[in-house]
Amino acid sequence: MNKRLDSLDALRGFDLILLVVFEEFLWKLRPAVDASWFDSLMQHFTHKDWQGFSFWDLVMPLFMFMSGATIPYSLAKYRNGTGREGLNRRLARRFLLLWLLGMVCQGNLLGLDPQRIYLFSNTLQAIAVGYIFAAIIFLNTRIWTQVAIAVILLLAYWGAMEFVTIGGYGGGNYTPEGNLAEIIDRWVLGRFRDGAQVVDGAVVFANGYNYTWILSSLNFIVTVMTGVFAGEILKSSLAQRRKLVLLFAIGIAMALCGWLLNGIHPVIKRIWTSSMVLVSSGYCFLLTWLFYYWIDCRGHRRGLTLLKIYGMNSITAYVVSLVINFSSVSHSLLHGLETYVGAYYPALLMLSNAAIVFVILLILYRNKIFLRV
Repeated sequence: MNKRLDSLDALRGFDLILLVVFEEFLWKLRPAVDASWFDSLMQHFTHKDWQGFSFWDLVMPLFMFMSGATIPYSLAKYRNGTGREGLNRRLARRFLLLWLLGMVCQGNLLGLDPQRIYLFSNTLQAIAVGYIFAAIIFLNTRIWTQVAIAVILLLAYWGAMEFVTIGGYGGGNYTPEGNLAEIIDRWVLGRFRDGAQVVDGAVVFANGYNYTWILSSLNFIVTVMTGVFAGEILKSSLAQRRKLVLLFAIGIAMALCGWLLNGIHPVIKRIWTSSMVLVSSGYCFLLTWLFYYWIDCRGHRRGLTLLKIYGMNSITAYVVSLVINFSSVSHSLLHGLETYVGAYYPALLMLSNAAIVFVILLILYRNKIFLRV
C-alpha cells in the first residue's frame, strides 16, 4: 500500500500542463483568433476579477492540494516517532527552498534590485507554508484531530474577516480595498509586497493588486490539509469502491457547503476565503476521484506518460517555465515562418518554448531523475 498511485502523478501533471503550457498559449493565441466564441472560451481560462470561481481559479488550489496528497505516502513512516532525527531539518530545508524559488519566480530576486524584491508573492511560497504546517499536524495527530484543526482554521479566518476591524478595514467588508486581509498584507509586507514601490519616501502599492498572503496563510494550510485527507483515503486499506464513494461524497459535500456559504462569506480566490477553500478543495476531491477511477481502477493508461513527465518533476516544470525564457532560441529557429503565420507567430513561439521545456523534462524522466526540494 506504500506505492504512490499513478493517478496522483497524472493529476499533478494535468495541473502543471494547464499552468505552464495552456495559460500562456491561449493568451498568445487570443489576438490572432479574435472571435466571440474564443472570448467566451477564455472566460473559463481567466481568473475571476473578484467574487466567484472559474475553471482557471482551480489551478493554484489543485497544485497545493496535490502537495498535501503526497504527505501520507512520504511521511507516514515517521508517525510512530522513529527515524525523525533528520526529518525536521528536511522539512525546514523544503520550506526554505520553496520560499526562495518563489522569490526567484515572482519575487524578482534575480533582478538584483533591492527596491524591486518582493517577499511573499508566489504559489510556491503558499505551498511552503501549507506543506510544513500540514506535515507537522499529520505527523503528530490522528485523522479526526486533523479534521478538527482544519475546521478551526477555516472558522478562524472567517471570524477574523467578519469581526476584526483595523483602521476602518475589515468588520465584514469583502471589497478589494476594504477587507482585513488587504490591510494586514500592507502593514506586514509594506515595501516588500508584490508590486509595491517607494516613491518620495512613501510606499506606493500597485493598482489592482489585491492578492493577499499573510492572513490567507491560515487557509493555505487547510488547502494542503485537504490534500492530505485525500491521500490518506487513497493510501488506506479500504476497498476501491469505498475509496471512490468517499472521494466523491466528500468532494460534493465540500463544494456544496462552500457555495452555500457564498452569501455570507463570499467565494474569493484572491484573498483565499474559507468558502473558496471548500469549493476548490471539493473540486480537487472530485478530480482525484475521476483520475483514480479512470487510471487506477479501470486501468486506462493511454497518454499517462505525458502527464507523469510533468507530474513527477512538477516543481522543475514550474520554475523552468517561469524563470528561463527560451524565446531567443525559438525565434532563431522559427523566424522565417513569421511572414507566413502572421498574428499566430507569438503562439508558435510559445509552443516552441514549451517544447524545449518538455524535452528537458523528458530527459529527466527517462533517466529517472526527479528533482525534489
